[in-house]
Amino acid sequence: MRFKLVPAAPADLSFVADAQRAVPLVPGSEDDCCARLMRRLDLPSRDVARTWLTFLRALELVEETPSGFKRRRVDPTDSHLREAFRRRVFGAEEVLAALGEADGPLTAEEAFEQFRERVPVWEHHKNPQTWEELWTERVGDLLEWLVLLDLAEQVEETEEVQDVDGVSGGFRPSQSR
Repeated sequence: MRFKLVPAAPADLSFVADAQRAVPLVPGSEDDCCARLMRRLDLPSRDVARTWLTFLRALELVEETPSGFKRRRVDPTDSHLREAFRRRVFGAEEVLAALGEADGPLTAEEAFEQFRERVPVWEHHKNPQTWEELWTERVGDLLEWLVLLDLAEQVEETEEVQDVDGVSGGFRPSQSR
């Protein structure tokens, strides 16, 4: 299973470990887990907390049981997070591949254009007026996570990447990958 919900990337990966620790070892309801995430991480809303709970499942740090959600006894190492992100987050591998195939750095909008055909058709019908905007934002979040996980790097505006609609710079695969 691949998960679509991806929160905005935090400043550093230690936030992921903090989020994992906020989920109880003994299964709790979604409401309880979201309340704990909001309280311990100072998240602004239940929707953001729910996105984090889903994302932690994608990263195999939390599991859903018949009794509720519980923390898995897995260390969120950099290598674990990279591997789970690429394998279990919808679009991660595809966006990374688009960066690798590009002649130069891509902006979030350009990366979305490479990914556009992979957006499920039902998403077009679910949000007919805004699906492109929503998915451009999701691709932007994926790019930020790829940078945080050291799978990609953000480059500043250069002659190679011109300022387009107020967006400067772009993304390319990490040289250390």
